[in-house]
Amino acid sequence: MQTVTAVAHRGDPYRFRENTLGSLRSALGQGADAVEFDVRLTRDGVPVLLHDETLQRLWDVARPLRALSAEELRGLTAGGVPTLAEALAATGDSRVMVDLCGPVDRRTVQRTLDVVRQCGAGDRVYYSAHAEAMLAVRAADPAAEIALTWTTLAPPRPALLAAIRPRWLNYRFSLVTRELAARVHHGGHLLSVWTPDTRRSMSRLLDLGVDSITTNRIDTLHALRTAAA
Repeated sequence: MQTVTAVAHRGDPYRFRENTLGSLRSALGQGADAVEFDVRLTRDGVPVLLHDETLQRLWDVARPLRALSAEELRGLTAGGVPTLAEALAATGDSRVMVDLCGPVDRRTVQRTLDVVRQCGAGDRVYYSAHAEAMLAVRAADPAAEIALTWTTLAPPRPALLAAIRPRWLNYRFSLVTRELAARVHHGGHLLSVWTPDTRRSMSRLLDLGVDSITTNRIDTLHALRTAAA
């Protein structure tokens, strides 16, 4: 089996609450090459790690993030939702995939890129999301590394690829076939997939030649790679 980049989806969510510093650190300790996490803005424009629009599922607080300041968020979660700056500090020199989830505007993109730059993390951060968000990232940073998330078997239009210039095409793992992998590689892109969590699914994807796997079970992927080495 080839060497594949092992990306931890929201950290290590089966051991720690997703998108928290403990989850990120645990994933790196379990052998992740990179961690993926979701970024949204607070009311006052601070990028923080949260996938959902509200705090309900993870923190049992029925409040939308966009209505809260960073200080209010910290109080409601006892500091459990880290800022992007805190997450970048906690991951050291490791690679980070920033998923710009939800509706993304120029303000969200610019605030996120500003923090990455201020933290000196530009050379280890890459960005993932749908086409509209990645167009905004590309416009704000011509040098950004991008993983364009694509959710259909129909290929991205050449004009879109030319505008975004992604390094990666990022597919739901169940869509990936040998033909799709060959097409992605023939187009000069690396193939990233999300989020297989079983050894069987991961083995199939490795056999198909994917370049990166984002998973909730980073320990399983690490063990699979180790056994194949």
